[in-house]
Amino acid sequence: MASQVTFIGAGNMASAIFGGMIEAGYPAKAITATARRRETLDALEARHGINVATDNDAAVADAEVVVLSVKPQVMRGVCEQLRDAIQARRPLIVSVAAGLSAETLDEWLGGGLAVVRCMPNTPSLVGAGASGLYANARVSEAQRRLATDLLEPVGLVEWVEDESLIEAVTAISGSGPAYFFLIFEALEEAGKRLGLPAESARRLALQTGFGAARMAQQSEFEPAQLRRQVMSPGGTTERAVHCLEDGGLRELFAEATEACAARAREMAAELGKKD
Repeated sequence: MASQVTFIGAGNMASAIFGGMIEAGYPAKAITATARRRETLDALEARHGINVATDNDAAVADAEVVVLSVKPQVMRGVCEQLRDAIQARRPLIVSVAAGLSAETLDEWLGGGLAVVRCMPNTPSLVGAGASGLYANARVSEAQRRLATDLLEPVGLVEWVEDESLIEAVTAISGSGPAYFFLIFEALEEAGKRLGLPAESARRLALQTGFGAARMAQQSEFEPAQLRRQVMSPGGTTERAVHCLEDGGLRELFAEATEACAARAREMAAELGKKD
């Protein structure tokens, strides 16, 4: 029998996750989602056939997994309101909120709970996500497998054993889609300067990015070797790549991801600050 899973918050990321679960065969009637707006819930119920509720306490009463998917800025109030119901049930807690440590969430919920932190990314909305997961010491192996089963339908799942590495996941995959969108923008602009129509430049850039990622995933070679295979000595690609390298591309990515991770650490400190 499938575990009862309750989503506190039914925004885009939560919808992507339970939509992926259902598409992968998870029974819709084992899933409950809550939200403040009745219209949101009615639409989700009609589309997915899941259970819906506006009462968070009632929604977690029978849950074996509770997925916290509200904004980090309101998470404390939500958790403190749920504390008694969560302590009575003691489900696995899975949080998809950025910047909140497992310890902070556990404290707000009354303590002693199995907590998994998840850093998903926006391509989860199209089933091509990448999620980093961390489990505190109370999470059992069965619960780790369950968390994996919940997230895998929307993309890759990578576990980290040190919670501080969630900031690295944020820097690489959590924020990473924006880096690629920026690259696509830059390639489109470059194509236009070279005389291509904007739509053609965009289509070529997007398809090339898609193809390169798919090729890298399916190849036995690492990306560095695939790059060298495209770079004929003295050819066009070699000259372009040397231009990027000479311009400090690698150093820029190192600086950008460190800045991202540093901001993630700052947010964790700010959001988890004790009164």
